[in-house]
Amino acid sequence: MGEQLSPDEKLHLITRNLQEVLGEEKIKQVLAERELKVYWGTATTGKPHVAYFVPMSKIADFLKAGCEVTILFADLHAFLDNMKAPWELLELRVQYYEQVIKAMLESIGVPLDKLKFIKGTDFQLSREYTLDVYRLSSMVTEHDAKKAGAEVVKQVDHPLLSGLLYPGLQALDEEYLKVDAQFGGVDQRKIFTLAEKYLPSLGYAKRSHLMNPMVPGLTGAKMSSSEEESKIDLLDRKEDVKKKLKKAFCEPGNIENNGVLSFVKHVLFPLVGEFSIKRDPKFGGDKTYTDFEEVEKEFGEELIHPGDLKAGVEVALNKLLDPIRKKFESPELRKLSNTAYPDPSKNKAAGKGNSKVAEEDELVPSRLDIRVGKVISVEKHPDADSLYLEKIDVGEAEPRTVVSGLVAYVSQEALQDRLVVLLCNLKPQKMRGVESQAMLLCASIEGETRRVEPLDPPEGSSPGERVFVEGYETSKPDDKLNPKKKLWEKLQVDLKVSGQCVAQWQDKHLMTKLGHITCKTLKGGNIS
Repeated sequence: MGEQLSPDEKLHLITRNLQEVLGEEKIKQVLAERELKVYWGTATTGKPHVAYFVPMSKIADFLKAGCEVTILFADLHAFLDNMKAPWELLELRVQYYEQVIKAMLESIGVPLDKLKFIKGTDFQLSREYTLDVYRLSSMVTEHDAKKAGAEVVKQVDHPLLSGLLYPGLQALDEEYLKVDAQFGGVDQRKIFTLAEKYLPSLGYAKRSHLMNPMVPGLTGAKMSSSEEESKIDLLDRKEDVKKKLKKAFCEPGNIENNGVLSFVKHVLFPLVGEFSIKRDPKFGGDKTYTDFEEVEKEFGEELIHPGDLKAGVEVALNKLLDPIRKKFESPELRKLSNTAYPDPSKNKAAGKGNSKVAEEDELVPSRLDIRVGKVISVEKHPDADSLYLEKIDVGEAEPRTVVSGLVAYVSQEALQDRLVVLLCNLKPQKMRGVESQAMLLCASIEGETRRVEPLDPPEGSSPGERVFVEGYETSKPDDKLNPKKKLWEKLQVDLKVSGQCVAQWQDKHLMTKLGHITCKTLKGGNIS
């Protein structure tokens, strides 16, 4: 892509339909020497909606122009923006965004192999990036930080410090992604100018900035993920699309702040190249437009009725959404959608004084009290030849007694003084007269001969250190799991060992503050 185009032709593709470009001369210089490197970032907050087709169409332009394009799933930004995405849901929302945006790109014919996808926390938690955040915070004033985020970060009466960090992190992303330009909506202009002002102060190059216009929502204001009535979700049913378009603001002859007309301009024409309406012959009959200006002119002169405009948009929009809906019919993606965006109505019981019931029904791994332990002693069970009693230090005043048959797979000597991983909030259970006060977590593979290995904490771990699932590190575990709820049994089915021998829950790593929980050799094993 882009090999046969001149630098001027590439620049035309890169900048067409944009509202503003900062640093165009720099882009021209780069194109004279090599392909442009550009990134687009999206904070993984509310569900992506149909206005996301606007940046998708520009990404298609960038690829046609030969650009190297990176898409950033800004999970940390989603949390910093007044906690629009709870910490526990960040990873799930990244997965949802990745699946739905890839489905959008496929629906408009964009080749995914030409794109690079990256998650913010893959690099934003590094030592170097963190030090640059501190360096930047020593230069940027509170006034500048607040001003930069005014149109992007949620504005509240008593803003959190996190919202002030947001613009600086977005500026640093340009350096750490090693791009020439950042692409976004014109609402990000103040963040872009903050980046241009402060990155050189850190010794980094000033980047160019490419800005799309903002598409009005169905209510006439900005289309927003957090305002249900202002947008059409990518997975909305055809009935929902019809219902929302029917309610949309579309005053006869009014071409200002008209979300339906803007959608024709910024989404349908760039992607499809034409727009058709069907109507009774006495009102002009069916017509296909190949030029948006003609649509706008005829609507302004009331030659196109709002109902006909909405009907035409409905047909064209459903053609774009059908492949996305079809992809999300799979059970895995339906489950992902429901878990990344839980139904708020299911939490209404909490608002009526039943918060305890709601919490007890929540199926999240942070409710498990998993810790690092150290085996102090291993003794034979007095009344069972196949069982042993392990005394294990879990960071409490007294060691816990664990009854297990692990010695059938790992020698008594190998267990002595070994660091292990335990589940500590199951109800204690008597096993042949001796109470087992925790469960040793092990990997296992069934076969002609069953193989079992204890899970290993990272080197340097200490007894009592908490083990958490990546993305669920901030929530507190239950004091004791209610055995009637079978929470452990429901969560355990998603515990596996990866192909790299890392313990995982639903493909997210089990970790301590020092690193990953692993096993020696049992790739693909179950964990129990």
